[in-house]
Amino acid sequence: MCLTLAAIVLAAGCNAAPTNSPAAMNSSTNSTMKFPFQLTEAEWRQRLTPEQYAILRQANTERAFTGKYWNTKEPGIYRCAACGEILFKADDKFDSGCGWPSFSEIAAQGKVIERDDFSYGMHRKEVVCANCGSHLGHVFDDGPGPKGLRYCINSASIDFGTDTNAPTWSAPDKK
Repeated sequence: MCLTLAAIVLAAGCNAAPTNSPAAMNSSTNSTMKFPFQLTEAEWRQRLTPEQYAILRQANTERAFTGKYWNTKEPGIYRCAACGEILFKADDKFDSGCGWPSFSEIAAQGKVIERDDFSYGMHRKEVVCANCGSHLGHVFDDGPGPKGLRYCINSASIDFGTDTNAPTWSAPDKK
């Protein structure tokens, strides 16, 4: 019984999609904010895989322990999968046990925007890319280090690599 309850609480901590997602919001932050990198919804659908579109543009969440980066330990950087902005460094990635990539810091100030998410009867902080407004995950105050933050990020919302140069974009192969 306790394990079941703990699993539900853990899943709700990172897993629930917010009601203020980029696609769900018509009159709140994303419709009033202008992001430096903007595309039409048709262009987003063309650029992103169906899974990436659901997560980045509709604020869905991949299942725990299934994303390609939840257990990655190599040195490098993590970019927004939608626009290529550098968001996190591998040096700040840690194993939080939640099943999603977790970071204690962002790559630089201003790379993400945190905003209130009151979905599912709880209060959390949603994290979106400051460059394109895409949903990345949530940030919690139970992380390591001096700031005590845990950026709980969907693998499908980030790309991992070692190159710090700006990416050259082409539409991904849709599966």
